[in-house]
Amino acid sequence: MSLITDNPYRKDFPVADQVINGKRLAYLDSAATTLKPKIVIDEMDRYYRSETSNVHRGLYWLSENATTKFESTRDKVASLINSPDRKQVIFTKGTTESINLVAQCYARAFLKEGDEILLSQMEHHSNIVPWQMVAEEKKLTIKVIPINPEGEILQDQYAKLLTPKVKLVSVVYVSNALGTINPVKAMIKKAHAVGAKVFIDAAQAIAHKKVDVQDLDVDFLAFSGHKMFGPTGVGVLYAKEELLNMMPPYQGGGDMIDVVSFEKTTYSNLPHKFEAGTPSISAVIGLGTAVDYINQIGIDKIKQIEDELLEYGTKKLSTIPGLKIYGTAEKKASVISFGIDGIHPHDIASLIDKEGVAIRTGHHCAQPLMKFLCVPATCRASLSLYNNQEDIDQLYKAILKVKTFFES
Repeated sequence: MSLITDNPYRKDFPVADQVINGKRLAYLDSAATTLKPKIVIDEMDRYYRSETSNVHRGLYWLSENATTKFESTRDKVASLINSPDRKQVIFTKGTTESINLVAQCYARAFLKEGDEILLSQMEHHSNIVPWQMVAEEKKLTIKVIPINPEGEILQDQYAKLLTPKVKLVSVVYVSNALGTINPVKAMIKKAHAVGAKVFIDAAQAIAHKKVDVQDLDVDFLAFSGHKMFGPTGVGVLYAKEELLNMMPPYQGGGDMIDVVSFEKTTYSNLPHKFEAGTPSISAVIGLGTAVDYINQIGIDKIKQIEDELLEYGTKKLSTIPGLKIYGTAEKKASVISFGIDGIHPHDIASLIDKEGVAIRTGHHCAQPLMKFLCVPATCRASLSLYNNQEDIDQLYKAILKVKTFFES
């Protein structure tokens, strides 16, 4: 049985089983957000329907139950990424907030004028703008690691940029726009050799491959729940304990304090030092269930399905005259970005929507990358566990209809 023709997991996702514009839905925008399995939806519904209460505050059953579920997610995430300690798992709103937290609490606090930050040419805006904001204030220098036409970081150029002036390297594990899987373990080792810390944006990696923070020896790493079959509004920042201890809090408020007086406030221990205020409780609980779902299937099985889909989709779309695929790195995740000669990507997306096909078009929050590719935008079909061969065939037929429309 081929998993991409007889996908046993598609039934777990209610959104996948519906009709759009009179056609079966082919959802191919998982890089933007993954669909949610029923067990995640049910667990969040259960919290609101029969278990609503705040966490870390009450001595009654509802609060203790919610706190137990909330904190069990921290344990599940710590195990998923092989964190040395659960207190190194900080809950945030998502990858973007995690990057901003480190930009403000580490870079702003400890980097000084003349220090350098390295970013790659394929970064998401969320991994560019926060560093620019700090760099402007602190008079830091941002340098860009170039990529090749296939969408791979030029490692020789990276090595040349690594000087003692570099204090931070921040790169994406898997490109949201190209699917490139970067050799981050080797890049981290090189950065550490010159004394630089490394931040890894793992938003697009976490649901597609094993992420082991100890094996990587990474200083900071972040991802979002909604990219891994969980809800929006929750994410994770992992960091080495010594760095978290030296960093000042990101926000002030309830739950991140030890003792408060008008004269002086002392802060709570990790992880609560960085978790001010009432958190998104249902989202954290939902994230824990999403981790359970990933573990139940196995990350290797998920990767196998996505690799088969990527291979099939790449071969199928490559046969369409005038279609160009952007991002042909040797190591790729399940993203196919493409364009068609003479047809704007937005027109393609609008027309194939009529065929029930959902893809993303635009600059994918990666305008510097689009500039490098010399295009205003691309179409992006991003694949996940619940997709099958029929989804790709539906995309293929829809693109042929678009070509016929514009050529007639």
